[in-house]
Order: sequence, then C-alpha cells, then structure tokens
Amino acid sequence: MPITDYLERNAKIYPDEVALVEINPERQPDRSLSWHEYNLIESSLGAEKYRREITWREFDVKANRFANLLFTRGIRKGDKVGILLMNCLEWLPIYFGILKTGALAVPMNYRYSSDEIKYCLDLADVRMLVFGTEFTDRISAILSDIPGVDNLFYVGKKDETPAFADNYAEMTYYCSSLVPPVEISDSQDGAIYFSSGTTGFPKAILHSHKALMASAETEHAHHSQTKDDVFLCIPPLYHTGAKMHWFGSLYTGGRAVLLRGVRPDWVLEAVSDEKVSIVWLLVPWMQDILDSIDRGDVKLDELNLDRWRLTHAGAQPVPPSLVKRWQSVFPSHEYDTNYGLSESIGPGCVHLGVKNIHKVGAIGKAGYGWQTRIVNERGEPVEKGEVGELAVRGDGVMRCYYKNPEATAEILRDGWLLTGDMAKEDEDGFIYLVDRKKDVIISGGENLYPVQIEDHLRAYAKVKDAAVIGLADKRLGEIAAAIIELKPGVSCTEDEINEFCLALPKYKRPRRIIFADIPRNPTGKIEKPKLRERYCGMSLVEAQTTG
Repeated sequence: MPITDYLERNAKIYPDEVALVEINPERQPDRSLSWHEYNLIESSLGAEKYRREITWREFDVKANRFANLLFTRGIRKGDKVGILLMNCLEWLPIYFGILKTGALAVPMNYRYSSDEIKYCLDLADVRMLVFGTEFTDRISAILSDIPGVDNLFYVGKKDETPAFADNYAEMTYYCSSLVPPVEISDSQDGAIYFSSGTTGFPKAILHSHKALMASAETEHAHHSQTKDDVFLCIPPLYHTGAKMHWFGSLYTGGRAVLLRGVRPDWVLEAVSDEKVSIVWLLVPWMQDILDSIDRGDVKLDELNLDRWRLTHAGAQPVPPSLVKRWQSVFPSHEYDTNYGLSESIGPGCVHLGVKNIHKVGAIGKAGYGWQTRIVNERGEPVEKGEVGELAVRGDGVMRCYYKNPEATAEILRDGWLLTGDMAKEDEDGFIYLVDRKKDVIISGGENLYPVQIEDHLRAYAKVKDAAVIGLADKRLGEIAAAIIELKPGVSCTEDEINEFCLALPKYKRPRRIIFADIPRNPTGKIEKPKLRERYCGMSLVEAQTTG
C-alpha cells in the first residue's frame, strides 16, 4: 500500500485530532493561511512564541486540494515536483499532495545556492517548484536558466507573491478536496532525494513507494510509537532522516511538533509545553542542551518533562561520552541511535535498540526488515573484528542514482548497497562505525580512522566538537590534523590537547592541532571537504590564523 493510505486512514479515524503543530519562537509568521492562524502564546519559561496546528482531516484536505491543483497544471504520474521550503505546516500537505497525483516529490536542501538549486532542478527533471519566502531572490536569479520548470508556487503572503509565481494558498483554496482518483502501486517511483553533498555536488536518489512504506514500518517497529506519543521534529524535512522518523507518527496517528529553531531553551520548552514523549536530536544539539543546563541558562525544575520517554540521536557517530553525560542528566530516558543514509531511505537500516544501552558506541544490528554484512574490497564478508565496508539490503534501498548509471553501479551490487562506511562487528554481532571509506588517513602505512580520534577528543571537558582530517606529509604520506572547536568561554592550549591524547596509541595521536569552528551540514554531518579545502596545503601557522 502507498504511504498516502495512512494519511487518508488517519483523516477518517481521527478527523478532529491534531496531526501537526508548528512552533515558531523567533518571529511572526509571514504566510497567508487557510487553516488555523498562528496564536501568540506564552511558553513555560515565560517567553512568547507563535504556534499553529492542523488536524488530520485538514491535513488530508490540504493534500487533496494541492493534488487536484497539480492536475489542472498538467502534472501526471511520473512527473517531478520540487519542494524548497523551510520546515513549516505547509510542508507535509504539499509533499503528500504530490504523492497523491502519482508524481514524484523532490525535496531540496534549503541551504542550496541559486546554482545548486538550478543543478538539482535540471538533474531531477523537475517540472514544477513550490518555494517559500526565503528563496524568492535565489529563484529569481535563475529564472531564465530553468526553462523546464513550467510552474512555480509561492508559499507566503499574497501581496508579496513574486510576479513569476502563483500564490499557493490562493490557488489551492478553490480546488476540490476529494481524494484524487489515482491508483498508486508499491513498485511505482515515489520520491527523489539528494545526497548530502559532503563529497561534491549532490546525487539524485530515486526511491519507490515501497521504500517509503518500509521506512514507516521500520520506524514504528524500532520505537514502538503509540497514538499517545508526541514526536518533536527539529531537523529539516527535506532530508530523509527527519521525515522518516515522522513516518512513525503517521503510522500510529500520533501528534508531531515542528520546531523552527534549535536553541536549547526552545527545545526544552517545546517538550514541556507540548507534552512531547519522543525527541530526535543531532549530536551538537545534545551538547548545547547539556551545556545550557550546566551553565544554569535553563532550569529543569521550571519545566514539565515527565512525558519525555525516548531520546534518539543519529546522522553521525554519537560519542559514548556524550550518551553517558546525557543519561546523568536525564536518567529516566530510554536512549537509541539509528544509522542510515538517504540511499537507504534514511534512518533504521542499522539500529541499536533501547535494550542495548550497554553497547553504546555501536550503531547496532540490522534494523527491522534489513540485512547487513561487512565486506572487503572484493565484496567478500570479512571475519568478525575485521574492518571492512558496511553493506545493507532491504526494501528501503534506492532504485538508483537518477540518470547516473555509473555511480549506481559503484554502490549497488546484487541488491546490496555499499554504504561507503568502514565498520567492524563484535562477537555479539553489534556493528561499530570506524570511518567513512574516503576519510581514512593512511599515515606511514597505518590506516587511521578519524572517528575514533574524534570520539576521544570530544571526551575532553573543554572540547565542544572535533574533526580530524589528513594533511600531506613528505615522510609519512599523511598525518592526522585535529580541528578543535572549544566550548564557549573556555581557553585551551595545544599542549593540553596533546597531553589528553597520550591515552591514544602513538600512531593515532594528531600531529597538528587547529583551534577553529567546525562546519556541519543541516543533518549534523561534518563538512570535511570544506575543512580540507581550508587547511590542506597550509602550514600550521597559516591554518591557525585562518581558523
């Protein structure tokens, strides 16, 4: 069954129950609305914020209206419709409206420049684009370069709609609210997502409706959501991670909260005010929350966090020291981590599980409906304890890289997806990430895996974040350089870091220490190409000055 059936089911069974809440703590809304207007409310800590909500019936009606609008503009099965929006209450009804036509939804990274937007529109053969206020200038700059995009819809105030676009709310208002008469099969193409671009321009990842359904079933199986659970969604919806975690709420008919902002007090207030029970956080956000509590910026006794039962983290390796620190502050929480990639429809192909907290540091075992194996360069399984490349197989594996058969052939082998992550399996079958295949540093003939060094560095009390890259060295080929981002207001010397690293084997110790901020993309991954571009070829003095 297609994922849209769950929306229609919820609209029938829970028509008047709230499906989605949007909270905007930062500013007044800038969109014309045709459902519940924003309400200015006072949060549990006294600050004012804007909040609006939508019921399951309204959600489904909005999706139907947009689908029927798309039909009037010539969109049919197999066409591609792009979404370029910040997280907002319109996002998911638009996404599901596209799916209901049999067209493919093509979510796009809201950090893309004009050139990147054009590149992705061309690559995915997008015929229609829905965009928000924040992107008007970027779209205007490339209008003459995207002739294949027939229609543009603007999500924002009617009187601010650019001349080159139609207003989304105005256009959908008079469209039919009936379910479109389109049959959608599991085998049909459903969506195109883009790779994170950490290794260059993004690739277009083609997924079927079967993969979308598999992600919902996997999420529900892993976290046992019930109708009473409330999920707090903070990461961007254009990425498979956030949306596929939300699919667990769709599966059960539970409520979800979209929070526009990542400030620690905003996160904790949202949990308190909305009676949130499940939160997915990126590593930097967990660190920021704990630091904020330590500094006394947020006082837990002023909040009601009794319903918060599960914290799960992902999108990058989670340092065991961070989990230990988190549990010391939130001892009643269950903790979980999920591993995945956009090519495997997001999180869940490997899953730790709340019962396996004693294995923190591992990413887990094969997730619900998934198989895993670790292979050498010839594709042969390695022995337990040996490092190899992690491969996964399941219904969530992508069909292909759209229009890129060469790249597809590199990572799809007999149904197995080669993840590009180096890993090893312990005697109990738990998988530990070692590093990205392309990030391995070969120093004096020894393989250095940056993640291992980064985990060690992040355990130092003064370190907020750490990234390790290879720098060219005449004698050893490469040496490990550690970029260190310190916690606010603290000072630290190179000697302190070197002394802390004495606990590492000598060959793993960083040979260069650089104090600087660490760039991460919206899903929390370190942007190592940026770091290499910034520091490779520089002397230590130049690197420190630039950082």
